[in-house]
Formats: sequence, C-alpha cells, structure tokens
Amino acid sequence: MISFRNVRKSFGPKDVLKDVSFDVEDGEVFFIIGQSGVGKSVLIKHLVGLLYPDGGEIWLDGEEVSRFDEARMYPVRMKCAMVFQHSTLFDSMTCAENVALPLRKHKGLRPKEALAEARRRLELVHMREFGDRFPPELGDGMRKRVAIARALTLDPRYVLFDEPTTSLDPVSARRVDKLIRELSDTLGVTSIVVSHDLVSIFTIADRIVMLYQGLVRLLGDRAAFQGSPDPVVQQFITGSAEGPIE
Repeated sequence: MISFRNVRKSFGPKDVLKDVSFDVEDGEVFFIIGQSGVGKSVLIKHLVGLLYPDGGEIWLDGEEVSRFDEARMYPVRMKCAMVFQHSTLFDSMTCAENVALPLRKHKGLRPKEALAEARRRLELVHMREFGDRFPPELGDGMRKRVAIARALTLDPRYVLFDEPTTSLDPVSARRVDKLIRELSDTLGVTSIVVSHDLVSIFTIADRIVMLYQGLVRLLGDRAAFQGSPDPVVQQFITGSAEGPIE
C-alpha cells in the first residue's frame, strides 16, 4: 500500500501541495486528477525520489520513503516503475532492444536472453510482432505500449503513469486504457494514473482523487464523483467553461 500523509511542496513562493493525504490500495487503478499545474505529476515524483517533500510523509509497503537517500531509494525504484508522458525510447534501437536494455543492466541477462525476455514482455502489451521495428516507425500509441513493456521488465508492484493518453488519438488512447486495466486485472499491478482524460477516468478507474488549490477536494469511486454536489468537481468532470474554477 502507498500512503501520502500531509504532504507539502512549494517552489519558491508558490505552494503547490499544501496538505495532501490519501492511500492507494494494492491492485487498484487509482487516478489523480485536477487542473494543469495543480501538482499531480509533482506528487507522484515524490514516490520515486525525483522530488522530496517540504513536509509530511510518504509510506510504501510499511516504510517511510520520503527521506531516503539514493542508495536506499534504489529498491523503491525497482518496485515503482514510471511511464512518462513521452515514451523516451531510443530511436536507434529496435523496440525489443529498448525493452531488453533494463534486463541487461539490472538483471544481468545476456543479450540473447534479454531479447527473448523482451519479446515476452512485448507480448503482454500486444506488441510482440513489432519487436524488430524502430520507434520512429510506430505511432504514438504503439510507442507508449512499448514504454509500458519496458517499465514491466523488472516486475514492479506499482506502475506510475504520467498523462498516458495525452497527445494520443482516441483509438490509441482507449487501447492504452485497456492495457492499464489489464495490468491490474491479470498481473495484480497497482496503477497510479495522473490524467485529465475524462473518458479514461470514468472507464477504468477504481478510485479517484481530485486535487484543487493544493488540497484533496474529493476522494472516491466514479459514482462519488458523478454524484458529487460540489460545483468545483462538477465543473471539472463536465468540462464546463462556467463555474468556480478559474
């Protein structure tokens, strides 16, 4: 389980996270939503030590990890894979070679063994037949699936997705949604998804937290959001130009 407890983070005079607390249960698809700049991506970067909080605590599987140094953060990063908004694949390497790279670096597999395992990982994301293609030959959605396959190579318990459907066409976006749901249902992976894609949110999320002005505005399942009388929540989930959100 992951717990964010009274997390605070400022950048200069700007208070991004003022007092954020919630838990993420094992095996769920958990969405963090809110306006651009509200601190969604900032929050998940704290979990893997890319940022450190100004106050509060972050707990992972019973350990308080938010003050770990680089050496102690290494096993945390083995548990928590991160899929960034841009796929960050190496254009000069095939898809299979991209996926094989962490297998060689972190698991010490020989090149032939790593490639064989990479193809198996590509099969999990329905991309095995494209293993010998280079990333520039593929569309954004297909590259995203290769990036997810690479994130799965170290068998993480948690996968953090930062805006996984941004810039994708609707068909590719829904395929990525389906894949995230499959990872939870078939592999037991806990997925934390930063997103403002309303279709994704109300299709695959088990629970959702909305951040607003540095605080948790609402935490609940899809029905709780759809039935909320809060005008801030309703304006966000309906995409209305009129309302309290500036």
